[in-house]
Amino acid sequence: MSATASYLARRAAQKERVRILYRRALKDTLNWAVHRHLFYQDASDLREKFDANKHVEDLDTIDRMIADGEARYDKWRHPDPYIVPWAPGGSKFTRNPTPPAGIEIIYDYGREDNS
Repeated sequence: MSATASYLARRAAQKERVRILYRRALKDTLNWAVHRHLFYQDASDLREKFDANKHVEDLDTIDRMIADGEARYDKWRHPDPYIVPWAPGGSKFTRNPTPPAGIEIIYDYGREDNS
């Protein structure tokens, strides 16, 4: 019973690592592909690489393959990834910070008092 629980826990951890690796690699593929039609082909190739090893059952082999995949991902990760401008690290992040407490902004939009 304990061996089965250990096996299932290890398989669940491996599935999670593969899922995380696939998502990270897929998102990083967007950084390398300039146009969507290029991304779709690269994403399809990436999926084929993951699906090619779907049948492997040996736990040690799977761990080794995951480690190789993570090392390959770290080697080929984009050096300057795209960051959404308004997200943390983006070019517009906190460009217009909220005013300090005690300052009131009145939006008159051309209805100022000109007397």
